[in-house]
Amino acid sequence: MTFVVAVLDFSVFLSPSPESGANYLTYLLGGALWTVILSVLSWVIAFIIGSMVGVLRTLPSSILSKVGACYVEIFRNIPLLVQLFVWFNVVPDLVPGFGPWFKHLPSFWQQFTSATLCLGLFTAARIAEQVRSGLRSLGKGQFGAGLALGLNIKQVYSLVLLPVTYRIIIPTLTSEFLNLIKNSAVASTIGFVELARRSDSMAELKSTVFEALLAGTLLYGAINLVVLFLSRALEHSTKLPGLVGAKK
Repeated sequence: MTFVVAVLDFSVFLSPSPESGANYLTYLLGGALWTVILSVLSWVIAFIIGSMVGVLRTLPSSILSKVGACYVEIFRNIPLLVQLFVWFNVVPDLVPGFGPWFKHLPSFWQQFTSATLCLGLFTAARIAEQVRSGLRSLGKGQFGAGLALGLNIKQVYSLVLLPVTYRIIIPTLTSEFLNLIKNSAVASTIGFVELARRSDSMAELKSTVFEALLAGTLLYGAINLVVLFLSRALEHSTKLPGLVGAKK
């Protein structure tokens, strides 16, 4: 049996890239930066909308609960790639006011806007279920205690239930954010030049598949390690005795 060992040429990272005035190292680092920006902005949208939908699913009103359930089922069950193409090719022609503004943007910002909205709303459906599960895990005791103190429903959620729920679901929210970073690679299918797209471009232009994919993998790994470190620090600083995340 013969084993072939690939000889890696790291000097390729110092050669000129398609980006004016940059070598392939800075070209890939720029892609990693756009991956982070896209992921963070999408996460902000997902966290806000997911929290609201998750709360709707636990309210006493059956109508509001069904509205939240419909959102989750629609966005969670349609493939992400299909949603991305809809946001990029269909929504601008269907939504009044959005289309003219969208079509006047440079192509880069059209791709970025579509990817951000798509990833944010798709991930929001998953976060909604995590928030709902976290709220349900608290039982009805804290809800009743908040009402007994004279708080209205909005105050009970914002001052009592959600602060505890977020602490409980930090590990699952971290996993969801890591999934979002990986899902950001689908933005390359509409031309957005994030890390995956730039790694693929380098592999094609320089015929250095191993070097390009290795660099892309290491950069994704570095981003994920930073997220895990920050998550552990947040979990440690917000832990509550007797709940998930508390140090035994």
